[in-house]
Parts: sequence; C-alpha cells; structure tokens
Amino acid sequence: MAMTFLQIELPGEASSAAMPAATAAVSEPTQETLSIMDLMLSGGIGGQIIMLLMVLLSIAMVYIFVNRMGAIKRANKIDPQFMKDIKDHVASGNVQSAINLCERSDSPVARMILKGLTRIGKPLQDISASIENQGKLEIQRLERNLPYLATIAGGAPMLGLLGTVIGMILAFKEMANAGGGVQIDMLAEGIYVAMTTTAAGLVVGIFAYFGYNFLVTRVESVIYKMETSSTEFLDLLDEPV
Repeated sequence: MAMTFLQIELPGEASSAAMPAATAAVSEPTQETLSIMDLMLSGGIGGQIIMLLMVLLSIAMVYIFVNRMGAIKRANKIDPQFMKDIKDHVASGNVQSAINLCERSDSPVARMILKGLTRIGKPLQDISASIENQGKLEIQRLERNLPYLATIAGGAPMLGLLGTVIGMILAFKEMANAGGGVQIDMLAEGIYVAMTTTAAGLVVGIFAYFGYNFLVTRVESVIYKMETSSTEFLDLLDEPV
C-alpha cells in the first residue's frame, strides 16, 4: 500500500511543480502594437503608394476646407446697418456717398449693390441684370475649389477599394505560390494592404463628404443674404418718387 501511495503521489508532485512554470509562461504573453506609421508601411509597395496618395488627399482636403471656410466667413460678415445706410443715401439722392460706402465694405453684398449704384439712371431691368451677373461672379468665388472637395469625398473610398483589390491579389498570389502549405504569415502583406487602404479611404472620404456639405450650407446662407439685399435695393429703386 505504501508503494501504491508513492506511485500516486509522485506524479501529482511533478505536475504541481510544473504548474507554476506553465502559469508563468501563460501570464507573460508577447504584446505587439502597431502605430499608424507601421500600418502605412506594412502593406508593401502597392499599399505604400496608395497610402501616400491618401496622405496627399488629406492635405488637399484640409487646405481646401480651411481656405473656403475663411472666405465664406468673411463674406458672411455683413454690417446690419449697411443696407439702412444705403437706403438713406439713395433716398436723399446722395448716390456718391452710397458708392463710397460700398467701396469701403469688402463683401459680396456690397459689390452687388455697388454694381447697381453705378447703373442708376438706366432702366430697372438693366440694373437688375447687372446685379444678377455680379451675384453669379460672387457665388463662383465662394464655391471655388468645392468641386475638388466633392471629388475627394467620392474618390478616396474608391482608391481604398483599389487597395483592397490589390491586397486580395497579393494574398491569392501567395496562396498559389505556397501550394498546399499555406500559412497565415504568407497572407499578411495582402491583408494589410486590403485593410489599411480601405480604412484610410473611408476616413478621408467621410471627412471630405461632411466638410463639403458643411461648406455648401454656409455658401447657401451667404447667397440668401445676397438675394435679400439685392431685392431690397431694387425695391428701393422701384418705389414711386
């Protein structure tokens, strides 16, 4: 019986002695983290080219947004007293003072009213047409480069999709070359290309899309003020003397 107990106890002691070592091995897993730069450089030549294009698109997107935002913000700053002063000058017959006021104001509304003031004495239709033409020029200035932002919003996800296709091609090529001995590390480059380019394309496209629509909304607000001011000016000229 003593021999039996020894045979039972010895394996138990060996296993219990091995448990701390096994636990220590399990409790110390290797941790690897990937930075954004690692993800950009981990997709091979094809992935790197596409990610470089994404970076360039991001820079262009930020530049266009900041540039247009500043221009629209300046155009939207209209003195509430401006139209009242214009009406007072025109009603009193002091057109030159109204012209001087418009020349001192750097805004689309002021330039439209200035165009109308310089046409006073001509038929009302001619004045209206000149104001409308100036308004079209001002709108074109406000919307400058916005089509490029819309192109980035639509093109960046498509470029990311191209990276996905390239990544899948690389992955299947590695599978074909490996034959029956396919391992996951053989597919890593293709998977990295597919995932990183898709994510980058979506991020750039989403930001460009929301930025474009935000700027379009701000432009529409300026256009509304331009139309309102031009209508007030034409109504002033059309009033019976």
